Amino acid sequence: MTRHFDITIMKQMLTNQQIVDEILACNEYTQKNGLSLSPQQALALANTRVNSLKETKRLEWKSGIIEQLIDAFYDSPYISLDNYEDLLHDFITIFYDLKNNTWDTISDEDLIAFMKHTFHQYHGTIEFLIDETYRLSEHIHAGGTLQTFPKS
Repeated sequence: MTRHFDITIMKQMLTNQQIVDEILACNEYTQKNGLSLSPQQALALANTRVNSLKETKRLEWKSGIIEQLIDAFYDSPYISLDNYEDLLHDFITIFYDLKNNTWDTISDEDLIAFMKHTFHQYHGTIEFLIDETYRLSEHIHAGGTLQTFPKS
């Protein structure tokens, strides 16, 4: 049993290292907006991903959601070096919660576009983004779609 556990831990560490490397590669283009992440920050984001996946009881066969979130939000006028990492942690958690709560009926790209639009609509207020994700989830549960979701 210990041997299997050790192999699982090693696989997770390798996966986390790959994710950290992918996150750090984003610094190449985010730096033009004054944003970059340290290796420690990238590892913390990778850990947030793992924790969010555990909390939502999701499996993910590919990485890349963090990079997609970075790509979507790095040029936001509401993000600065001071809040960049914290917002990314929030976006990761919100993304997986929303993915779960909309029953996987919306593509990753459409969910991220929804999050970005809503974040900008509410001038970078994370609380309003969270409120809108709950509204979207309720709309989906009532039989609606992203396309029929009433915008506030």
